[in-house]
Amino acid sequence: MTGYHTTNPATGELVKEFPLASDQDVEQALDRAHSAYRRWRDAPLEQRAGLLRRVARLHRERADELAAILTLEMGKPITQARGEVALVAAIYDYYADHAARFLAEEKLDIAGSGEAVLRTEPIGALVGIMPWNFPYYQVARFAAPNLVLGNTILLKHARNCPQAALAIEDLFTEAGAPEGTYLNLFADSAQIARLIGDPRVQGVSLTGSERAGSAVGEVTGRHMKKYVLELGGSDPFIVLDDTDLEATVAQAVHNRLFNAGQACTASKRFIVLAEVHDAFLERFVRAMREVRPADPTDPATRLGPLASRDVVDDLAEQVEDAVAKGAILHTGGRRVPGPGSFYEPTVLTGVTPGMRAYAEELFGPVAVVHRVASEREAVALANESPFGLAASVYTADVERARALARDLECGMVWINGTSRSAPDLPFGGVKRSGVGRELGELGITEFANKKLVRIP
Repeated sequence: MTGYHTTNPATGELVKEFPLASDQDVEQALDRAHSAYRRWRDAPLEQRAGLLRRVARLHRERADELAAILTLEMGKPITQARGEVALVAAIYDYYADHAARFLAEEKLDIAGSGEAVLRTEPIGALVGIMPWNFPYYQVARFAAPNLVLGNTILLKHARNCPQAALAIEDLFTEAGAPEGTYLNLFADSAQIARLIGDPRVQGVSLTGSERAGSAVGEVTGRHMKKYVLELGGSDPFIVLDDTDLEATVAQAVHNRLFNAGQACTASKRFIVLAEVHDAFLERFVRAMREVRPADPTDPATRLGPLASRDVVDDLAEQVEDAVAKGAILHTGGRRVPGPGSFYEPTVLTGVTPGMRAYAEELFGPVAVVHRVASEREAVALANESPFGLAASVYTADVERARALARDLECGMVWINGTSRSAPDLPFGGVKRSGVGRELGELGITEFANKKLVRIP
């Protein structure tokens, strides 16, 4: 299939197809977004913030309808889908509520006479390239700060969640967004590359794979455009010898299986001190084995299908590669028979360099458990990854965890908790996990002109 399509991952049924935009459609959309920017940047801040508040309200009013689309298109369990919609509404409200403070002129403390101020101003039309794993949330953390800042948005969503993409655009239209302020594009990669090269586009935000990030980084660099890349993660979950094992295992299972493990910030590598390794592994394997993939429309379901057969195939190949090269499979490791895209919760040990599961991101319900002899070895193993997104440390001694956090090469560290997004917490990583930050105050400055005004 070359266009955009809804395929139910729980049943394998092709539900609906949507055609690609023509080159003329893309050109017209860009012209509309560029023209709208000239007006939107000059609109009163109260008007821009008011739009976000209305969008937040509509998300809450239509939470069940919006959540059902997520469950249909990418298999998100309905309870988790409702949680995503609630988070999205909170993000829009957050930027509406705090924009005045974030965008206020900053008076600089300078040497010499006179004064200098720093202004935070918009830069123009932006392109957003978004993934399928959190179809509303990924858009909100890009769109909310930039729209209230005064930029306009051209949004290319993933090909397997077109109905979610259209629902977002419809909400903005109903909320009264001026023509051209937020536009959805069912574009292909070649059309997006041409958009990036157009002088009317001032920046690009991508959340997705390393490969997609490299491609976008190359094109934006060639055209000298600002970009933000939120890419993959192989997040370490470090268990020290004084932790509460029962509580820690419960957190480990939840964070590995949430969203069927299809989250860049999901814990994937469980690095456990030798003193508690065996006890942790026994409890973890038992708890993972107890979770069964089930119907995502059932509110009791914890683990639904993966988003597509392709995702299952990629994950299965990574597991099979590890086992063939000597890794130990403790549970799972199998596709669930039937037409859907289900995969069993899986635990591996003995994963070593040379196996795909050692360095690659495992985007699904597969966990790798490592035994280490010391905290120093735990940190070294955690950092021995091309990724650097999030990490978590579990211990009864918070100061001990703070010391480890200083040495972890990542953008976010959670102590006795696992990575969860909130509107006021900056999100992003280092190394091959990406460039830039979203959410919090940092999220409104990535595509801003920090303009100096000096008065002698």
